[in-house]
Amino acid sequence: MSTADETRRITDPSALKAVAHPLRVRLLAALREDGPATATELAHRLGTESGSTSYHLRVLARHGFVEETSGGQAARRHPRERRWQAAHRLSEWSNVAMSASPAGRDAAAMMRRRQVEVLIGDVERFDAAAADLDDVWVEAAGIGDLLVRLSPGSLTELWDAFYAHLDTLVVRDAADQAAMPVSIVVAGFPRVESP
Repeated sequence: MSTADETRRITDPSALKAVAHPLRVRLLAALREDGPATATELAHRLGTESGSTSYHLRVLARHGFVEETSGGQAARRHPRERRWQAAHRLSEWSNVAMSASPAGRDAAAMMRRRQVEVLIGDVERFDAAAADLDDVWVEAAGIGDLLVRLSPGSLTELWDAFYAHLDTLVVRDAADQAAMPVSIVVAGFPRVESP
């Protein structure tokens, strides 16, 4: 990654909608987690066609989410081969700014649904592998479902404290041989009555 700790602030609804595509979400996640790869390597890893993967990588590049790796031609095994990397470690957006237009509302809603799909996939993979995992991982894993009363300020404070503590734990566990990639999905929405 060009700047490993950089956060991309998405302000354009079309960019958020572009990254919310199911395959593009997976491609960006794979590049962030596993590092640079070619379209062919990603297609093999994700079980997709390399032509489709290449197209979706170019869309992500057009919107600034991925970029060709530095190293250029010398790092390529084939003259037409392109190695891609994530351009940012994280992506974020303002829900208020996105809700200012129908396109923004649609894009943010699409991205929230993609995040839920990722969670469902992670739960399904965990369930399938639980019998082969160490008991300490089976015990540590889980999902919570709480309904509490908070003000908007307190919910924002909770987000800030959560991410600050998570950053501390990631740094602490960076060299721990027992550490492995862990999918963390957090959500906090005001419970509103259905129309």
